Amino acid sequence: MKLRIVKDNKPSLRKKSSDVKMPVSSNDMELLYAMNEYLIKSQDEEYATKHHIRAGVGLAAPQVGVNKRMFVVYINDGNSIFNWILINPKIIETSARMVALKDGEGCLSVDQDHQGLVHRHYKIKMSAFNLLSMKEEIIVAEGYHAIVLQHEYDHLDGILYYDRIDPFNPYSPRPNETIL
Repeated sequence: MKLRIVKDNKPSLRKKSSDVKMPVSSNDMELLYAMNEYLIKSQDEEYATKHHIRAGVGLAAPQVGVNKRMFVVYINDGNSIFNWILINPKIIETSARMVALKDGEGCLSVDQDHQGLVHRHYKIKMSAFNLLSMKEEIIVAEGYHAIVLQHEYDHLDGILYYDRIDPFNPYSPRPNETIL
């Protein structure tokens, strides 16, 4: 399945996504596995260069033109691989402590660079159906992993990372915020 990344000028990327009907349809499964494969291949420098794609660690269904509440995360930090294929995720708990990446965030759907800190919760607890385990799970994530999960979750509500940058003080950390 060939995926086409929807860019941020498309109105569909700003729509709130619908819940996925359970049990998961074969079409939704096929799409999610294709999204996962895309992320894995995007992190292979040779493949990404040859196919003119940018590396990504997360991809939400609205980014490929499907407004359903599902996304994929694939993070290979050199020591461990964190891979989630999540359906109908819900953030059920957040920390008061905040976090932001010092160099800001990026997005496969956003070609133009948007400078500034993207303020997110340092720790989150999320419930979702994980297609990899075929069961409902509770995921607890901190720091970078929590940032990635929240970034993808935002796509399901039509929110882009640059919506969270303070236009008047783009580099001002919040109280109780860790900068990674």
